[in-house]
Amino acid sequence: MTVGGVPVPGNGEAVTRRTEAEIGAGAGAGSEVAAETQAEARTDESPASALSRGVVALFAVACAAAVANVYFSQPLLVTIGHDLGMSPALVGSVVTLTHVGYGLGLFFLVPLGDMADRRRLVVAQLLLLVLALAVVAAARTAAVLLVGMAATGLLAVVTQTLVAFAASLAPPAARGRVVGLVTSGVVIGILLARTASGLMADLAGWRSVYLASASLTALLALTLYRVLPRPTGVSPTALRYGQLLRSTVTLFVRERLLRTRALFGLLIFAAFSTLWSSVALPLSEAPYFMSHGAIGALGLIGVVGALAATVAGRLNDRGLSRRTTGIALLLLAASWLPLAFTRSSLWALAVGVILLDLAVQAVHVTNQTLIHALHPDAGSRLIGGYMVFYSVGSATGAIAATSLYTVVGWGAVCALGAAFSCLGLVLWVCTRHSDLR
Repeated sequence: MTVGGVPVPGNGEAVTRRTEAEIGAGAGAGSEVAAETQAEARTDESPASALSRGVVALFAVACAAAVANVYFSQPLLVTIGHDLGMSPALVGSVVTLTHVGYGLGLFFLVPLGDMADRRRLVVAQLLLLVLALAVVAAARTAAVLLVGMAATGLLAVVTQTLVAFAASLAPPAARGRVVGLVTSGVVIGILLARTASGLMADLAGWRSVYLASASLTALLALTLYRVLPRPTGVSPTALRYGQLLRSTVTLFVRERLLRTRALFGLLIFAAFSTLWSSVALPLSEAPYFMSHGAIGALGLIGVVGALAATVAGRLNDRGLSRRTTGIALLLLAASWLPLAFTRSSLWALAVGVILLDLAVQAVHVTNQTLIHALHPDAGSRLIGGYMVFYSVGSATGAIAATSLYTVVGWGAVCALGAAFSCLGLVLWVCTRHSDLR
């Protein structure tokens, strides 16, 4: 039936379908529930033309370009420090501030996709990102650089807004495939950022990296403004901003699947970060003594594993999410065996990298596909909240791995990564017979 021209589900549907009012700020918050009730159920499907292969590819490219900005600085720290006269401790804060900005953006900016026109939000964030990158490129003092880096991290979360946008446009039967394709862009951006920035800095200086990124980001903003579908009869949530943020927390309280999948995300990205934050250390020492450029090229091997994102998406569309997660976690745990032989064999390292990246991306795509399906109308809040756990896991892995390598060595780093991976496998075993997927 309809009320005021708005379709309303019948009694049977009402029992199974959760409206946005159910995921507001919780029982007792009458005004917030009332605000949610005003936002009737939104349709989550768009015309097929809205998600052609070209549009999905554009989503992936935009995600890769945006997230790469978080990682560009890592091979450039020494050069930046010399140019601006920064102390080693201050130079190290460049990476920290960028990631802190990204973490804050996940919680404070990504949920805006549920209350604003996502097309305009994406374009606005990209244009602001252009300004932040320009500030970094033009920085003549450490203070200006650090402000620009923090702003760059904050605005780079447009990546997750794009993932949620793509998921909302995809029909349910193809959502896993679409999320997998877009996520493959994210992974490729992360893995190739260091390689690209190192090569460009060698050719034209470190500032050229951020000038080129600002130009590409501006071009993407213009292209996305012209290509992304305009909203058609889809009403944003009636929640105010403060209520929106509180409802993100409420989602975690109410949804067991979300909590479980967020824990999977934390553990797999802790393992991912354990490898990628420390692998340069043994490679730069005997017997390899590899250059920064050669170490950065290792990301090219990781791209092979990133292709698993699309396969995992298709498996999820076939209802095989539980099995996909279990197999991927087994591969993740197994990847640390060849990685343990990194000092004696680059082939072992390559095999381990491919297995690890393949496993991490398979679980990551599965996680995002499942949690978005919980409440499509709250897709941005779900993705943003889930990615906060990703940030915590990445930071934990990086800090622990570099500290362990300094004190104990590469073997301890591999043991740490295997521990994170095995914890994920134990979590899967404990939940695989529950109602969780």
